[in-house]
Amino acid sequence: MKNLLILFSVLFFLTFATRQSFAIEDPRSLPNNKVGIHILFPSELADAAHLVNTSGGDWGYIIIPIQSGDKDLDKWQKFMDQARQLHIIPIIRLATEGDYFNTKVWRKPQSSDVLDFANFLNSLNWPTKNRYIVVYNEVNRGDEYGGKPDPTDYAQLLSYAVTVFKSRNQDFFIISAGMDNASANTSEAMNEYTYFNLMNQAVPGIFNQVDGLGSHAYPNPAFSVPPFIHTSESITSFIYERDFIHVFTSKELPTFITETGWSRDSLADPTIGSYFIQAFTTVWNDPNVIAVTPFLLSAGAGPFQNFSFMKSDGSPSAIYNALVTLPKIKGKPTVIQVVLAMQVRTQQTPIEHFHVTTQKQSLQTFFDAEIKNFGKWLLHLE
Repeated sequence: MKNLLILFSVLFFLTFATRQSFAIEDPRSLPNNKVGIHILFPSELADAAHLVNTSGGDWGYIIIPIQSGDKDLDKWQKFMDQARQLHIIPIIRLATEGDYFNTKVWRKPQSSDVLDFANFLNSLNWPTKNRYIVVYNEVNRGDEYGGKPDPTDYAQLLSYAVTVFKSRNQDFFIISAGMDNASANTSEAMNEYTYFNLMNQAVPGIFNQVDGLGSHAYPNPAFSVPPFIHTSESITSFIYERDFIHVFTSKELPTFITETGWSRDSLADPTIGSYFIQAFTTVWNDPNVIAVTPFLLSAGAGPFQNFSFMKSDGSPSAIYNALVTLPKIKGKPTVIQVVLAMQVRTQQTPIEHFHVTTQKQSLQTFFDAEIKNFGKWLLHLE
């Protein structure tokens, strides 16, 4: 009888554990506000929310990089809490840091980086059911991947990322890296289609493993091509990428345009603003495009001022204002409700404190009774 009760207890816990399973939801099945923006720092969330959630919009997107050495639990939990308050869907892009021996390139990521990210990001309370993760950036460029593009290594790393993140929580939604859509085959870079092909050779079916396709649909050449020019290097590049990858997978992968934008090196702000309006309404309105997060909300005094939506003095540009006026819809993702201790105190809800020993005794009594009842039922003892 004792052995049977042990068996029953195992079955009981397995049944209970099964009820705790999770899975991603298809964002195409819900009302979705695809307007988003790329930010660099959590402090930019409020300005980002004003951009993506105005003119009828709600629950727009942001994408933000997190570096391997930036696992500050308090910082990133506050970021997630603020995203929930502002109705922002976060997309987290994994990043390393400048290579110690070659500051012109980003350090090549290792499986240990991915494992650490999975553990850390799983410790956070996310605002929405889908936990969007982009696995690194423009990996077909050598300067983004330790000095030399390595599709075999990246395919293996991406496959590992799918496995390790989903082993932590099935709600992690894994997106492949957006590629440089204008790179040619050189010693320091690789054409994205050559790269995709070599990825699939290294890990057959790799695109069956991921949940979404990342795309950097820049208007090339020179970040200046009008939105009505449709080529494999323009803002329609995501269509060519999707069609190419479809040969390797039966899945209709949703697309995330995680970088795009026109450069003010050759175009005036009002022109760029009008180009964005046209792109969102005629090209990126593709139902398979889930989010478009142009690069970049604010460059400050940094090297990307030619793409910045904010002026160097912190005021909004004509590009920013154009996107504010773009009609949007109210997104309705599944929101994860988390009652924080601070919120409970603010609401003056009584908090009952239990002694640890009492809790243990109560749990033991509960499980002893459940196991006994389950065993009686199964053996028809009652």
